[in-house]
Amino acid sequence: MKKLIVLLLGLFLLAGCAQKKEEDSFEALKEKGEIVIGLDDTFVPMGFINEKGELVGFDVDLAKEIFTRIGITPKFQAIDWSLKETELTSGNIDLIFNGYTITDARKEKVNFSDPYMDNRQIIITMATSDINSKNDLAGKVVSVQKESSAFDAVTAEKDVVTNLKDGQLITFDSNLELFLDLEAGRSDAIVLDEVFAKYVLLTKNADEYRILDDNFGNESYGIGFRKADITLRDKVNETLKEIIADGTFDTIKKVYIND
Repeated sequence: MKKLIVLLLGLFLLAGCAQKKEEDSFEALKEKGEIVIGLDDTFVPMGFINEKGELVGFDVDLAKEIFTRIGITPKFQAIDWSLKETELTSGNIDLIFNGYTITDARKEKVNFSDPYMDNRQIIITMATSDINSKNDLAGKVVSVQKESSAFDAVTAEKDVVTNLKDGQLITFDSNLELFLDLEAGRSDAIVLDEVFAKYVLLTKNADEYRILDDNFGNESYGIGFRKADITLRDKVNETLKEIIADGTFDTIKKVYIND
């Protein structure tokens, strides 16, 4: 009987914890005065470590502006991008805010803000490559970041993946590694966010690379929240609209993104 009582108490406690995790956390975050934002700190120009060792970027500055107006201090935490949704649902972070592409698959796991920036998944080769279109990727080595929207976009086109060398994509932990592999000649082409790629190419000799006219689709960036965090999402959407309307959004954008 005692064992049964202990077991039941344990089940009640687990159920209580699960229920607590599913509650809207806005008031608790306001009381705490701090919110933890998960990001990939190598994703230029959205969130990255500069030469002074400081975390900067468009999304970093935008997040600071949003939460200053809401009255909560943002704390940024670098995460393994391939585990971003797990970090969110487990409570290690409170939202995902770092060039996070809105997709149907991700909508099943998180609550998205309104879209705030457009992007494309582009194909880059070295300028000396004989690849000029998607069709030319047949038999080639193509690389993407793990668990990225580039991975999702390419794998959605099954005929393309089937015809790649060994019938599969090569994956890396970060987009910066894609460029290193391309430059070393191990990858024939890489697929990644246009926003990221164009910023990186500003630091390189752009004539050494080719951006194909073909791409793997247009998309939009959003902020990812836990499913239960409706109030937090709505507050962020409301504040984001204000920031866009009063011109602050464009002011921040000009610092990092040259359209």
